[in-house]
This record gives sequence, structure tokens and C-alpha cells, in this order.
Amino acid sequence: MKVLTLAGSNSANSINKQLAIYATSLIENAEADIIDINDYEMPIFSMEREAELGQPEQAKQFHQKIADADAIVISFAEYNGSYSAAFKNLFDWTSRIDPKVYQNKPMLLLATSPGPGGAASVLNTAVTSAPYFNGDVKASLSIPSFYDNFDVEQGKLSNAELNDKLQTAVALLTQ
Repeated sequence: MKVLTLAGSNSANSINKQLAIYATSLIENAEADIIDINDYEMPIFSMEREAELGQPEQAKQFHQKIADADAIVISFAEYNGSYSAAFKNLFDWTSRIDPKVYQNKPMLLLATSPGPGGAASVLNTAVTSAPYFNGDVKASLSIPSFYDNFDVEQGKLSNAELNDKLQTAVALLTQ
């Protein structure tokens, strides 16, 4: 199973990227295609820029990455209760190529933050909106207080209860 894995963050030290990579590592026989959305940086989307530039190559490449995947794991960073500007811009450009951005791929949607909210607001938005963009959300999970529940040195969840929930979510993705 080829799994497109990414964080909805452009942070070089993204805790969401760490979580997404760990979740993907739990998928038996997964071939992880781990991408960094910094590699897909484009001008801020607007109708005028689209008329002037057409569809940027980065958006086409991202759309193809989704097409080539068997499943998608995304962990969302929460910026002021919503998506990061970097993720939203990539999504907006890609949606102009195909409004069915997620191409009916099974998805595991995650979110984490350093605080107790676990980026639950953005995760709720993502879970609610994904079906409108042809996303087949199989499971979702918010991980609160990242640094209390994730062993950064070992690259895995240290909280057994949350780890069990993540393993259940991963199993739903692969069914």
C-alpha cells in the first residue's frame, strides 16, 4: 500500500509531521511517500493569479502524488483555529485542477498541538470538509499535549491509551 504522508504545516520541526510519519509506520507493508509541503510553495491563490499564471507545476505535482497513492495520512497543524496558510494555499491551487482533490482515497486525518486542545478545531474542519472534496475519511484522531504524549527521540507515542487509539485508526484506514 502506497501511503501519501504529510503534515499541514510548513514548520521545519513540525510535530504534525512527526505524528504523521509515526502513524504511517504502523501500517503493515506501507510504502510511505513522505512529502514536505514546503516543496509545493506557490504564490497565494487568487483568481487573478490563476488567470495570469495558469496552474502552477507544484499544484499539478501534488495532485499527481494523491493520484499515485493508495491512501493518505495527513496531520494538521492548527493556526488560530484553522488550517495553516501553507496547507490552505496548496489545497486551494490543487482544487482548481480538480475539485475532487482527494480523489476518493481512504484517509486518516490527525492533528496535534503542544496544548491540551490537540488541534481539535482544525481536525473537525478537515473531517467535515474532506467528503466535499472526495475524501474517504476512515478515521481521525486528535493528540493533545504533544510533548507529554509523544517521545520525540524515539519518534512514537509514549501514551499507551493514545497509541491504542492510533492503532485502531490505522486499522480502519487499511480495511
